[in-house]
Formats: sequence, structure tokens, C-alpha cells
Amino acid sequence: MIRHFNTAGPNNPADHYSIDSFARINWPEIQQLIDAKKYFVMHAPRQSGKTTLLQAIVDRLNGEGRYETMRFSVQSAQAARDDIAMGNRIIAEQLLLRAQLDRPQSWLASEGPSFVEKVTPGSLLLVLLARWAAHSPKPIVLLIDEIDALVGDTLVSVLGQLRDGYIARPSPSPQSIILCGVRDVRDYRIHTSKGEIITGGSAFNIKTESLRLGNFSEAEVRELYEQHTAATKQVFEESIYSKVMALTGGQPWLVNALARELTEKMPALQDRSRPITLDDVDEAKERLILRRDTHLDQLADKLKEPRVRRVIAPILAGEQWGEAVSTEDRQYVVDLGLITMQHTDGVRIANDIYREVIPRELTSILQSNVSTQVPSTAFVLADGRLDFRGMLAGFQQFYRENSEVWRNRASYEEAAPQLLLQAWLQRVVNGGGRIEREYALGRGRADLFVRFFRQVDGKRAEQRFVVEMKVVRERRSLDATIEEGLTQTARYADKCHADETHLIVVDPSERSWDEKVFVQERRAEGRSITVWGM
Repeated sequence: MIRHFNTAGPNNPADHYSIDSFARINWPEIQQLIDAKKYFVMHAPRQSGKTTLLQAIVDRLNGEGRYETMRFSVQSAQAARDDIAMGNRIIAEQLLLRAQLDRPQSWLASEGPSFVEKVTPGSLLLVLLARWAAHSPKPIVLLIDEIDALVGDTLVSVLGQLRDGYIARPSPSPQSIILCGVRDVRDYRIHTSKGEIITGGSAFNIKTESLRLGNFSEAEVRELYEQHTAATKQVFEESIYSKVMALTGGQPWLVNALARELTEKMPALQDRSRPITLDDVDEAKERLILRRDTHLDQLADKLKEPRVRRVIAPILAGEQWGEAVSTEDRQYVVDLGLITMQHTDGVRIANDIYREVIPRELTSILQSNVSTQVPSTAFVLADGRLDFRGMLAGFQQFYRENSEVWRNRASYEEAAPQLLLQAWLQRVVNGGGRIEREYALGRGRADLFVRFFRQVDGKRAEQRFVVEMKVVRERRSLDATIEEGLTQTARYADKCHADETHLIVVDPSERSWDEKVFVQERRAEGRSITVWGM
């Protein structure tokens, strides 16, 4: 059977190229927690391999024979929200169904269904687990998946029942329970039907540990992709592995989605004798972003949340977080997998694909409006070259006419100048180029590296442009901002080996537009730089 790269649902090694789940975790630590009768949390961003790992743990523990182990999901109870009776009944039904499928000889599967009607809904899960534990010949290990899909009073009820069962020991209860979701339980902010806010940490204060499932390493990406090579003889060029890590950060869904695009979706690569190159990876990335598969749609949806906006907007603008950004907000966005706080350059968007998707998503309506006003060929010269100076002159006028209106209605107001520039460039560059974005918390600028391609005598020729944007901040002069920006831009242009270098300086003061709009030719570190005032 031919295996393939999986982008939907748990991994099955018989059908999918796979990385051993136990290679991604500290299994002795988890085993020690289970043996010590602890209740704990495992969390990771969506589509990171959580359910695959949970099932692997179930299979391993049941194979060892010391425990009766089962996994089930409570996601279907999300709709119950504050209806505790409905939520508990749905959860009980899911638990019983999973027992009938996976543990048909257990008390839970045989006697549990008839027992449900006798129990008060608010304690249904607690009583079912206690009776199951009392009748089981082995200690029970229960893995509860999608726990943070629950909402409001239903989530409070479930966490409370699990806590009550734990505290009542040595009365019968599961030996160990693992809660699994996107976030750590401490970050649950539960709004009850009475308007109260309860944190998950207080509702489930028996948690011993919180373990996070990490992303793939470059070695694991290589191992995964080489399984395709072993099966089909199609090779990946050596240089692609570092590129895939930059694009994905090792995020498992992105790693698999890129590979699936390369090996299944791109017609030219159906010829398995053709090696997969860096250019192919760039094309696959662009196709993935434009198609907006489910994972990227979920990412776009998260950007609408106020607590996500508070964290992401300063990063897009290259500014520092303000006092409004709490530790809980930051950790929430880390748990979603949107940012990384361990990078050598400080806090950054987690990977290059997210770095592109985020500004595109935030300016999608604006891009559509621009497309009706400016055709994608507006700044393409007769010989196929891109008139980048003309493009920035057009943006200077566009910014003058539109910035105030768009800033006032934008949800990401702090990053409005940077987003407007990217929307403008994206529309035109889409006709034959790519934008690589560099921004991170506290850098004080946003760097864009624009590459534009054309055919010359049957070969691909490339133009390379660097644009840096800086905003004049309070207690800092325009001249000082320009001088700092010239040095920064020159160094970035040298790194990118740019043909043209541009610095855009945005002045948000109340000065007139006639004073703020200018074009200057300057030099820094031996490089010519055009400065555009706005």
C-alpha cells in the first residue's frame, strides 16, 4: 500500500508517513506520573499530533497489561455550553460509546448504559468513573481529549467532578487522568451563566504537571520526507530541509501539508524521477497560502479575538508590548502556536508561513479594493521588469488618501501603516513575485524583501528589492528616525543582496501632508537608499 502525507485526523502508520509519537515526548516522565497516580495536562496547538499521541499511549499501556486504558473526546459537548445536564449526558454517551468500541468486556460497556438514567446529571461523570474503577480488575488510566472545547458551566462541572473524584481517593477513581487540549488548564477563563469568571487553575487545582507536545525538529522533518523517498525514489534536494523549517517552524500540519502539496498536488512533480527543489517548495508554500486550507482558516479566525490582537499587533508593528498585554494573553497566543518566545531574536511570529498569512488575512478586503483600482500589471515595464520606484510612489499617494480612514476602522490599528504597505505590495507582486517579511517584537521596524521574476531568453531573471518601514514615535525626531533607519536598511539590504533599497518613514503627527510627504536620495554604509516620507 502506498502511504501519503496526512493533513486530516490522527496518523495511522499503515496509511501515512509518520514520526514515532514517543520520540516527541519524555515518555519516562509521563509513565512516572501515571504510576504515581497523578492527574495532569498535555497540550499543544491544533493539528500538532495530540490525538495520535494519546492513542499511542493507550495502545502502549494496554499492551503492557498493567492498566485498563481508554481515550475519548468531549468535543461534541461543546454545544451544551451552560446546560450542565445536557453537557454531562453527551459526555457520558461518548464515554460509553468509546468503551463499547474499545473495551467491550468492561463494566462501563456492559452495565454503564443502564446505570446512566439512575444518576443525577450533575454528577454523572463522577459516578460513572467511580463505578467503572470499582469493577475494573486493573487500575484505570483515562485520557480526555479536546477538554478545552467545553464552554462555561459544563466545563466547570466536568473539572469539578474530576477534582472531587481525585480528592475522594482511596474511594474508587481512575488511577490517572490526562486532560488534553490546545491550552494549559490554567489559561481557561470560564464565563459561567451567572457572569462569573472562573480560571481553569482554580476549577482543577489538583493538576500535577502541564506537558507540551513540541513541533518537529529538522531531523524529524528529514526522517518524515525520506520515507517518501524510500517509497517512491523521488528525492528532496538537501537545501530544502532548512527552508521547510523556516517556513513551518516544524509545525506538524504545515510540514505535512507542504509535503502533500509537493508530492500529490503539483502535476510536474508526479514524475518521481524529478527531484524536489527549493523553487518547488516556494511554489507549494504559495499554493497552500492561497488555497487557505482548514488549518489556515482556523488561524485567521483566531486573529479576530481581542486578546490575540493585543499580542500580535505590536509584533507586526515592531513595537513593544504595552501594559494591556497580560502574561495570560501572551501564554494563550504561545499555546495557540502563533508566536514563539524562545527565538534568538526575541518574540516572533512562529514561522514564515504564519508571517505571510497574518498580514494577508488582516488586509484581504483592502487587497480586493486595491485590485479594482490598480491592475497587477500597473507597474510592470515593457521589458517585463518591475518599476519598483513607481510602485512606491503610487503607495505614497495611496497612503496619503487612505491611511486615516483605514486606521480608524482597522482592528489592528497599531500596525495600520505596515499592513497598508503589505496590502499594496501584495496585489502587484502577486503578478510574478514574492514578499518575505521580517518583523518581531521591539525591533522598531518592519522589513520586506521583495523578489520579482521574469523570463529572459528562456531563463528566469530576478529583481531584488528591500523596503523598510519605520514610524516616528513620540520623543523622537524625524531626522533621528531616518538616520537610524538608514543604517538598519543598509544592513538588511546587504544581507538580501538587494538591487534597490528603500526606507519608508511614517510621521503620525499633526503636521500637514505637504510637510510629511517627500522623497530623498541618501547613502548609508556605501549603499544608495531612497527615503519616502509619509
